[in-house]
Amino acid sequence: MIRLPRTWPVLSRPLLALLLTLTVAGCAILPARPATRLYVLTPKSTYDAALPKVDWQLSIDAPIAVSGLNTSRVAVMRRPLTMEYFERANWIDTAPRMVHRLLIESFENSGRIIGVGRQSVALRADYSLITELREFQAESYEGKQTVHVRINAKLVRLPERIIISTISADQRVPFEGTGMEDIVRAFDYALGKSLKQVVNWTLRAAPPASPRAQRRR
Repeated sequence: MIRLPRTWPVLSRPLLALLLTLTVAGCAILPARPATRLYVLTPKSTYDAALPKVDWQLSIDAPIAVSGLNTSRVAVMRRPLTMEYFERANWIDTAPRMVHRLLIESFENSGRIIGVGRQSVALRADYSLITELREFQAESYEGKQTVHVRINAKLVRLPERIIISTISADQRVPFEGTGMEDIVRAFDYALGKSLKQVVNWTLRAAPPASPRAQRRR
């Protein structure tokens, strides 16, 4: 409650009340700040019929990433050595966690692996996939506009923890204009190609039979 000094003239009170009413009304009609949009990407779901089917189980570590990419903000490089972020545009999760989920779903969608999931006691994994998100940004400089996605991966045989193969799934996809929908569509295509490359390579990098079954022979 606003208390007026007793020394104020009586006529000033209704005038002040009117001013306060106009001020509140003015605040109510100010334009609202545009809301931040959340964007989602999709897993891969189509694979070559010749892709081998394996009997082993796979655990997938959450990708590690530098702090500039370990965020839900959509990154952009407008010059070679500087990273920025698009205003009011976020992923639905941090980039590494989103890529982790989509990678697991992509393996599941292949229909070629008996079991795949996050590191868990319930999953008796024969192999572990250790991943790193090296690039995950739009790049707009030197006359080129591309989305750059790079996932490095190591396939490790358990329980010996021996690295049996490595890959760098590096993809660049051009985009036109500055609209976020076009940029996100390029992200989806670039990430999809990287995910498919990792899935195809992983299922071919180790023998189809489970190492446990081979040890029992």
